[in-house]
Amino acid sequence: MSRRSILIIGGGIAGLSTGCYAQMNGYDTTILEMHDRPGGMCTSWQRKGYTFDYCIHNLAGTRPGSGLSQMWDELGAFKGTEVIDHEVFQRVESCDGKEFNLYCDLDRLERHMKEISPDDSKVIDEFVNAARSFSKIDFFGMGTGGFKLGMISKMGKLMKYSKMTIEEFSSKFKDPFLRRAFRTVQYNMSEIPMTVILVFMSGFDNGDLGWPKGGSFEFSRRIESRFIELGGEIRYRHKVKRIIVDNNRAVGVEMEDGSEQIADIVISAADGYSTIFGMLDGRYLNDRINSYYEAIPKNEPFGIEVNLGVNRDVSSEPHAITLLLETPLKIEDREEDSIYLELFDNDSGLCPKGKGIIKADLVGSYEYWKALRTDLERYRAEKDEIARRVIDILEERFPGLRDQVEVVDVTTPVTCERYTGNLHGYQPWPSKVHTRKVMKEGLSRTLPGLEGFFMVGQWAGATVGVSTVALMGRDTIEKLCRMDKKRFVSQIV
Repeated sequence: MSRRSILIIGGGIAGLSTGCYAQMNGYDTTILEMHDRPGGMCTSWQRKGYTFDYCIHNLAGTRPGSGLSQMWDELGAFKGTEVIDHEVFQRVESCDGKEFNLYCDLDRLERHMKEISPDDSKVIDEFVNAARSFSKIDFFGMGTGGFKLGMISKMGKLMKYSKMTIEEFSSKFKDPFLRRAFRTVQYNMSEIPMTVILVFMSGFDNGDLGWPKGGSFEFSRRIESRFIELGGEIRYRHKVKRIIVDNNRAVGVEMEDGSEQIADIVISAADGYSTIFGMLDGRYLNDRINSYYEAIPKNEPFGIEVNLGVNRDVSSEPHAITLLLETPLKIEDREEDSIYLELFDNDSGLCPKGKGIIKADLVGSYEYWKALRTDLERYRAEKDEIARRVIDILEERFPGLRDQVEVVDVTTPVTCERYTGNLHGYQPWPSKVHTRKVMKEGLSRTLPGLEGFFMVGQWAGATVGVSTVALMGRDTIEKLCRMDKKRFVSQIV
């Protein structure tokens, strides 16, 4: 009996993971990637000896023996490299010298917060104890090991904090500095649910949220190598124009050059909008999908990144710092009262010894930058201006930095759109309608009325996270094996 064939559109982490598990389970798999390298958004690039990283902030599943680490071992994600565990998730600094260190050790974090504000002991206990209770659950590994009975007792607390934003929780603090600082604790995104920071802190406390040395592109490259070792084929500079459908069944793809490739199963790990409304011409829709793509947000967290390669040793600094600004930073048509930074030294594998990288992550608007890019001179001038403003702010925190900057690299939502094909250069946003159904079933893991077709990745689930999309690839092949009445198998490298 011949092996069933699968075409995967997109060689990001979701596509690579899907391909690996397909190969492990006896399918003939080909990945078609429009770029000349793997990873999609999970990437980095080099500029004059510095490697600027675009993706991984903290990676779930890095503790040996945790549920999710099994998946990474199966994908060869850490083969030949080490994982860095940071002492501090991030530090928040005020203009008048106050510091709030979000220590990864919960006991140390509790002591530190009570030193800052003894009057807030009750709120601090609530925060830290909630994180401790979550640390007893392997949230990151739930997808690989199923639901455990011990989780039931935590569901009430989980639901409570899923309905409360970080902004809302921060208002409980009496201390003005802690109240303002706490708003920024999750990548400076105060509007997201408290559940996110609680799960993160429990993961840090368990040692299950690390950072792979070498950064995002090397991480992607290792999974690509695993896919090839398993017998898979990946074709670069192969952009899909259309998904071929015969009698409401996906049977292959048409490439931009007009050639066709036929397969038993088609899986899109590409941008959701391009797949559904472009490659499939909007023929397979439901209210859930329509309402989601009608609600594209104006702004994107991490939409703008200012990367600085500096002749400065940053090894004594925390991995991430949020600066609370006295004078707001003007970005596009907005003013920001804080700025989130990530710092990399030689130990990260991203820069030469004695030098460093400082990356500023800022909110960005696609429409703003798309309009600017109609005039390349204005577009580049605006990028230069934002970099200048960021450097001016950093000069106050890091005296002498202005003269130490050796490389400046600025990305915008338009940059991301150009290189990855993502709609507006954005990551998926939370679904505002059909929320429970999207959380349970995803947004478009399958499409109504279309057989022989699956979607994987951020857009399929309307969710974000490297581990999340990798796990979705594993789940999809497990589902396909059930449909084909075969036992799902996985192999550790």
